Amino acid sequence: MAILKFRIYWEDDESTYRDVVIRHSQTFFDLHMAILKSYEFDNKHKATFYRSNDNWQRGREISLEKYDKDYKADPLLMNDVTIGTEIKDPNQKFVYEYDFNKNWHFMVELINVDKEENKKLTYPSCVRSEGIAPSQYGTKGLIDSRLAEMEEKYDLQPDAMKDGFGEEGEEGDAVEGEDDVVADEANDGF
Repeated sequence: MAILKFRIYWEDDESTYRDVVIRHSQTFFDLHMAILKSYEFDNKHKATFYRSNDNWQRGREISLEKYDKDYKADPLLMNDVTIGTEIKDPNQKFVYEYDFNKNWHFMVELINVDKEENKKLTYPSCVRSEGIAPSQYGTKGLIDSRLAEMEEKYDLQPDAMKDGFGEEGEEGDAVEGEDDVVADEANDGF
């Protein structure tokens, strides 16, 4: 049984991606759910895949369901289509669109085919995660443990403040510009 590894790039930032492994006999619905889980999105919205070429042009549609669109040809349905039947190229690409109102776009690229399963994994599975996932509903997702860890890493410790930096109102409590006035008055007599 072939195991396919796809790299799923977030369209707005190619340094943010997830690697998902899936059996060739699993469906596009399984891949759809794996992408949502790997990016921590819910599954409340419409979604579709498009078969693609190297230029990311959209081809045949593989949709979650039939939507009220003007179709030139009825789309294939995710639940009915196994992934292996749509692999036409060793670097096969798909465009994945989620939530047609927010227009989340992901670029899905086949990066590896393996003949042996990893018995420790449940397929499909996210095996690599790079970059912080975009927040599905705005800034809510930004304020979480990952941001707190980053803040803690860069917080100044009390020892860093002992040189007198960062404390206002100390060191003679001079008003800004006061020293310049005193210096100008001293120079007026010469």
